[in-house]
Amino acid sequence: MSHDHGDMCWRTAAIETVQQVRAAVLSETETEAVGLDDVSGRVLAESITASRTLPEYDRATMDGYAFDATDEYPLTVVEGEVYPEDDPPSIDEGEAVEIATGASLPPEANAVLKREESTVDGDQLTGTTLEVGTYTYERGSNVERGEVLFERGERLSPKDAVFLGDLGYDSVDVRARLSVGVLATGTEIHEGRQSDLDSNMLVGLVRSWGHEATYEGTVPDEYDRVREAIADLETEYDVLLTTGGTSVGHKDHVVRALSELGEVRFHRVRVRPGKPLALAELPEAVAFAVPGKPLGAHTIATLVVRPFFTGESTLPSLEATCARDVELGPEGFEYAVPVTLDDGEALPLGHADSALRVYDETFDPSVLSSSTRATRADGFVLTRSALDGGEAVDVVPYPVVE
Repeated sequence: MSHDHGDMCWRTAAIETVQQVRAAVLSETETEAVGLDDVSGRVLAESITASRTLPEYDRATMDGYAFDATDEYPLTVVEGEVYPEDDPPSIDEGEAVEIATGASLPPEANAVLKREESTVDGDQLTGTTLEVGTYTYERGSNVERGEVLFERGERLSPKDAVFLGDLGYDSVDVRARLSVGVLATGTEIHEGRQSDLDSNMLVGLVRSWGHEATYEGTVPDEYDRVREAIADLETEYDVLLTTGGTSVGHKDHVVRALSELGEVRFHRVRVRPGKPLALAELPEAVAFAVPGKPLGAHTIATLVVRPFFTGESTLPSLEATCARDVELGPEGFEYAVPVTLDDGEALPLGHADSALRVYDETFDPSVLSSSTRATRADGFVLTRSALDGGEAVDVVPYPVVE
């Protein structure tokens, strides 16, 4: 297997491949119906199309009086009040009816006068001049019948329960959660000489992305043991995440094992830290080989592995001011620079002026990737060019990728 830099792919190309593999996996995943209280993090099995127009009638958005705004005051108030549970009555020209918030307007009405802006003397109503549409939720302004509102493969959030409920759903069909096995490689970890710092983090990420994860222990840096463990676990899980053994050292056996057991779709992404990520399709599972250094493992998992589980690759960010100059290493990479945020200022965590003193001027992802304190950053700046102190930067907060 070649290890030239030309073999590496950019993050966008890697994500495109990840999304292709995801689509193939989802097409074969079983479906199940879940209630709206359980939609968070679930992936829709089919698109959802509006079966009716919403709202079906114009509705009042304030307590007050409904009437035709082209009529002139005074208006005659008819008896009764319209509530949300009532069918809308009809009114004649020059008439108004008392109405509650959420109630359907009479067909002849097109505006609502707020109660506090109205004056009623007997049955005669006067008030402020209104335009058509004032304080009304117009028919069809929310949803038109036939609109595609949720796409197949979309990952739902708790707020989606609001819209689904309004559409008349009390349950939706979703894909079953993927089962994920997490395997750590490395003799030093297997023998207890060093702690396994990645597996708990990866298990937590998978669960936060809406799927099921199980830690499957460790194997030493012995090719036959690594290959056997991967071959066994791929029959038990939909997805396998391995940590460590993904680089080009003499004891880095994971990618070789994956290439013999299946097809490696890519190996090494132009992101630092986290470059030696691999994706493989095995006969019965998908495997991601994640590099072993903690910050690198987290960075590349949230940037490239996350889209497989969530379908989401966007990186919402907030603008801050970079606190220091930061030079970068070799060209041809995206660098994920961890930063802490304080009153709109982004201080690169790892810079000599930060609480973690790893580099003076040039960002050092190799050393920083091994630092566990680097995980105390608030987010990261993704860049291909050096950062200048005082310039505006886009910071991706960690919560949006976790």
